[in-house]
Amino acid sequence: MGAVGIPEVHEDRSIKLTRRELEVLSLVIEGKSSKDVADALYVSKRTVDFHLANIYDKLQVSNRVQAFRRATRLGLIPLEVMLSGN
Repeated sequence: MGAVGIPEVHEDRSIKLTRRELEVLSLVIEGKSSKDVADALYVSKRTVDFHLANIYDKLQVSNRVQAFRRATRLGLIPLEVMLSGN
């Protein structure tokens, strides 16, 4: 049972992110802004925000830090991405 006021989220290991969503999440984890991510991937900021919204929805989170934590816990982000810091 979850804490009072905090909805329980079941750890669903079948969550799948697309290749592009993983690219976006990896760049966000490096601390890049949506604009920086857009520039790196040659897409618009709106496209990056669209991908982030899909990521948040799939991971059942509401911000970048929560997305990072959930993706890490689910093994969606390779360890070398977290350690590289590039």
